[in-house]
Amino acid sequence: MKPLSESTVTIVGLGLMGGSLAGALVGHCRQVIGVDRDTAALTRARERGFVDQAVDDLETGVRMADIVVLATPVRSIIGLVDQVGAWMQPDALLMDLGSTKALILEAMATLPEHVQVIGGHPMCGKEISGFEAADRDLFQGRTFILSPLPRTSDEALSLAETLVMAAGAQPLVVDGTRQDYLAGTISHLPYLLACSLVGTADATTSPDPLVWQIVAGGYRDTSRVAGSDVTMMVDILMTNREHVTKAAEVCGELLAELADLVARGDEQALRERLTYIRQTRKEHYQ
Repeated sequence: MKPLSESTVTIVGLGLMGGSLAGALVGHCRQVIGVDRDTAALTRARERGFVDQAVDDLETGVRMADIVVLATPVRSIIGLVDQVGAWMQPDALLMDLGSTKALILEAMATLPEHVQVIGGHPMCGKEISGFEAADRDLFQGRTFILSPLPRTSDEALSLAETLVMAAGAQPLVVDGTRQDYLAGTISHLPYLLACSLVGTADATTSPDPLVWQIVAGGYRDTSRVAGSDVTMMVDILMTNREHVTKAAEVCGELLAELADLVARGDEQALRERLTYIRQTRKEHYQ
């Protein structure tokens, strides 16, 4: 396999994540090729210097590549794996940026042995989508999960780690099933919670026009991800249903417990529970 500095990297999908990765990798590899059906995104990527070449033909972009990164919604990635794998050069590396891994890795496992494969999930993002939101610094200092398959060679893993570090992120190797379990609670459930919060505000206070004038940071911060791209999020939720629904059940039980303490006016028990939760957050996330 070629080192990153000598590799042509083709990124399929120039939305927020793919566009940001393309921009971050320019100058760290032989060339970056962007592939997208949106000609306006291709034009803007060239204008902003986020790609060295921009093509709207998937096969052309894939055949030129030493590394192919699939940066489309999860179920689109799953559908593209076989097609893209058939066009890849011997010992080329196929990776992805999907937020769930198990089904993507299942699809990757069926590819011919001459194709190297690895799953990827950068733990970052924005609530806005599309190439115009792309940011070269999006990955700086962020954790970037890599999920090798049993067939993934040490050389392929090393190349993927080099790519991740070139983008400014910190690679973390995690089994795909384990990453889905963890992400279901700390990444995917928060989206449902944010949507529930917005839905609750709409159902209970929207008749009063004053509510939107007194919105403060707490509501804005906790509801932010409700503005995420719906197609992307539905794909994530539908490909991680078991873990997301289990996390939602536990969350619902805990919310009901807290609400019951408030309803009963049990201040002492409420204070103890909230103090424990506050301390838990302080210990694990500053």
